[in-house]
Amino acid sequence: MSGSGRSEPPPAPDALPIPVVDNHTHLDIARDGSELPDIQAVIDDATAVGVPRMIQIGCDLASARFTVDVIERYAALLGGVALHPNEAPRLHAIGELDSAKAEIERLASHPRVRVIGETGLDYFRTAPEGIQAQQDSFRWHIDLAKRTGKVLQVHDRDAHEDVLRILSEEGAPEHTVLHCFSGDIAMARECVDLGYHLSFSGTVTFKNARGLRNALSVTPMDNLLVETDAPFLTPAPHRGAINAPYLVPLTVRAMADVLNVDVPALCTALAANSERIYGRW
Repeated sequence: MSGSGRSEPPPAPDALPIPVVDNHTHLDIARDGSELPDIQAVIDDATAVGVPRMIQIGCDLASARFTVDVIERYAALLGGVALHPNEAPRLHAIGELDSAKAEIERLASHPRVRVIGETGLDYFRTAPEGIQAQQDSFRWHIDLAKRTGKVLQVHDRDAHEDVLRILSEEGAPEHTVLHCFSGDIAMARECVDLGYHLSFSGTVTFKNARGLRNALSVTPMDNLLVETDAPFLTPAPHRGAINAPYLVPLTVRAMADVLNVDVPALCTALAANSERIYGRW
């Protein structure tokens, strides 16, 4: 973590030469006792460094409703809605999963909701008895993405094999994104072969993330996206501080170094990929 400390936001990085998209952020989540961010200020700060567009992700009913509200009010934002993998077992246990899915499907019909996600599997926090409900929910979200023609954003924590297996069994949507990609070089190659997009976050800048940088190194630029997953996963040298979309340039420059490409070329690819799969803002 930098000397800026947790209480002080990191300084703005140098602006990118070509604007890119923050492919995954949570504007409804606060960290470390802080207040929720001022959305217009977040957009203004990010725009000033070449990140004028972002995708707000809602991953429970409250945040999905929030997402639909803010994407109607801010032209810089598109949205994603889903039940997070850790939400599905909880809702199933209290008998509310079906009604929650019905509301997610209704919210997903909004024309500025372009993503079904984040959905997927998370074996880090889910107890064994919740895994079946989680997998069933993932299958339902895959089907919803295909029925609505929207992008699927996949959360994968400690569940690489099952994520890829279920995507294969169900048939992945035309546009499938591995959000905050955390696999190794073999998984990256498999995902690229399947036509998936790999979205890299600030974790790729961490000193202990050599395996993740190796995975990035074999990913063609046509398959790449970048994200913050804010307010989490702040890139080095500010690891531990509260993340925000204006810090995307740090991750982009780190990615360019790994790929041995110039920053404008990577920005051009990232912007084109985002518009190709999500459409125009």
